[in-house]
Amino acid sequence: MNRKLRTWLVFLIFLNGYISLSLELVVLRQLSFWVGSSAVITSIIMGMFLGFMSLGYFLGESKKIAGKNIRNILCASFIIIATLALLASSFPFVLKYFVWLYQWGITSSVIQTFIYSFIFLSVGPFLFGFNTTLLSRCLHRYNTNYTGNIMAWDTIGSVLGSLLTTLILMPFVGVNNTVMLIVLLAAVAAIITRPKWWTVLICVAIMVPTFMVNRDSVQRNKYGILVNNANSTISVSQMGDARVLMMNGLPMSVYNHNTESMADYINYVNNNFIYTMPMNRARNILVLGAGGFTAGINDTYNNYTFVDIEHTLRDVSEKYFLGKKLTDNKKFVVQDASQFLKNTDEQYDLILVDVYSNSFQVPEGFITAEFMQRLKSRVAPNGVVIMNMIVSMSFNDKYTQVFDNTFHTVFPHNTQRQAVGFVNPWVGDDITNVLYIWYNRENDGRIYTINKTPVIYDRYIK
Repeated sequence: MNRKLRTWLVFLIFLNGYISLSLELVVLRQLSFWVGSSAVITSIIMGMFLGFMSLGYFLGESKKIAGKNIRNILCASFIIIATLALLASSFPFVLKYFVWLYQWGITSSVIQTFIYSFIFLSVGPFLFGFNTTLLSRCLHRYNTNYTGNIMAWDTIGSVLGSLLTTLILMPFVGVNNTVMLIVLLAAVAAIITRPKWWTVLICVAIMVPTFMVNRDSVQRNKYGILVNNANSTISVSQMGDARVLMMNGLPMSVYNHNTESMADYINYVNNNFIYTMPMNRARNILVLGAGGFTAGINDTYNNYTFVDIEHTLRDVSEKYFLGKKLTDNKKFVVQDASQFLKNTDEQYDLILVDVYSNSFQVPEGFITAEFMQRLKSRVAPNGVVIMNMIVSMSFNDKYTQVFDNTFHTVFPHNTQRQAVGFVNPWVGDDITNVLYIWYNRENDGRIYTINKTPVIYDRYIK
């Protein structure tokens, strides 16, 4: 084996590692649009990915392959990987898959993830492992002590695939363009292994639809996607007289320019808690989960701090959703909500927690007692906490029950549970917006009993 061939084989091992990790991370990002990014979802995807990759390692050692043309096998393998990368990670295709699953009545995020992973994360990862073994066999013909180099270059490719994809490509280039790069690299690997005209023709045939469905104009014009980065897929659509800000496939904010109306729960918060604040001093208001910045939209007196991890929200909201600049009393901080609470010493008169998208996509760290304790420590005397949840009004599921238990463990007194909008508690599916509200006021924990009921005095004690 000459040095040039050895260098190409090492480069293919590196490329194989890079593509595998980059594709896995893009898939995790695209699926978060539909099934969230909880530990359960991540473990299913990673387990399926690694499981089939391990199977590829095993079968790549088969003695039956010894007499075959390994270059043809590797070329076909990379072509299949390029095709699967197109189908598994392009937003328009992922959208169709999950629409079909919902039409078929499959709504469990866990089951959806298993089905998707089995269909699209079986063959590709299998071939990644298979390719690594085949390339290793070729290099071992040159030097049987080459195992360390093989593992090192495969790992280096994986590390670069991980870092470049999450830190540079998806945040600054976009998920759609990252998908195009992955498919292109797989096509390049196929051409390297078998540089024939028909290989180039097949790869071009794969790249054309990859470009067609992932280019920015299609994302924006057909699907209304304005941002598609490592954190969020954001779009703004027009529904009658109202605009809807969508994040990761879910409506985050609604704004009607004619009536100045927002989502029902925001209207409730604005009308009952913000616009009714006394004007004797400017209050400090913290909004965790900025959405479309509709909380207190017409309030130019009090001081607002909006916190969100998505750095593009303010620009998108001002240009495409609100159609106007935020007023000077509103500040936007790009940071994780829990980290913001940990690092700030400020106390707030009103904290609105609006980081929960729906019952299937809940940031798990934000429904814990520990997070709520951190939240409680940032509330000023006589201040108010409002947490927007999408849960069962009648406690019809375990998630609602356990969250309610958690909330009242941290906030045992002075609480209110407000369902927003019409809901029928006698039907099985009564999921709706429920505002959990806590008032930071002294409470001695007394109760009335048949033996002691000083209610006629308590009514006049403030």
